[in-house]
Amino acid sequence: MTDFEKYVQRYLDLIPSENWLRELKIVEEKTVDLYSGLSEAQAIFAYAEGKWTLKEVLLHLTDTERIFQYRILAFARGEMKELPGFDEESYAENSFANERSVKSLLEEYQAVRKSFEIMCKTLNPSVLLNKGIASGNEIAVETIAKMIVGHNIHHLNVVEERYLY
Repeated sequence: MTDFEKYVQRYLDLIPSENWLRELKIVEEKTVDLYSGLSEAQAIFAYAEGKWTLKEVLLHLTDTERIFQYRILAFARGEMKELPGFDEESYAENSFANERSVKSLLEEYQAVRKSFEIMCKTLNPSVLLNKGIASGNEIAVETIAKMIVGHNIHHLNVVEERYLY
C-alpha cells in the first residue's frame, strides 16, 4: 500500500457503516451540535501552541469539502487534467476564521454540506468509479466523497479528544 493509499484509508476506516451518505448526515449533525454549543471565547481555543483554534478547524472542514467537491465535479465530468493539491496550513493561516463568528462559520459549513448532498443525489451512479489525478495521485469520485465523511469524522474526534476534555 502506498503512502497515499494509507492516507486515504485512514479516513475511510473511520466511517462506521457502508452507508456513507447517512454517515455524512450524522457527522454533520454532530458537528453543528458541538459548534452551536460553543461560546465565541471557547471557539478561539487551541489545545497547544501552533495548533488550530476550533474556528479554524471548522473552516478547514469547509475549505477541504469545497476542494473535494470540485475534484468530484471535475472527475465526474471527465476532466483529464491533473488537479493541484492545497496547503492546509497556508489556508488556515489565511482564513481569518478567528475574526468570524461561530454562527457565520456554521452557516458556511452547512451551505457547503447542503451543496455536497445535492451533488451526491444528482450524480449518475456510473460516474462514481471515474478517476482523476489530484495532488499527484489517482483517485475515484466515490473515494473522494467518502473522504469528505471520514475527514469530518477525524476532525470531530480530534476536537472531542483534545479540545473538549
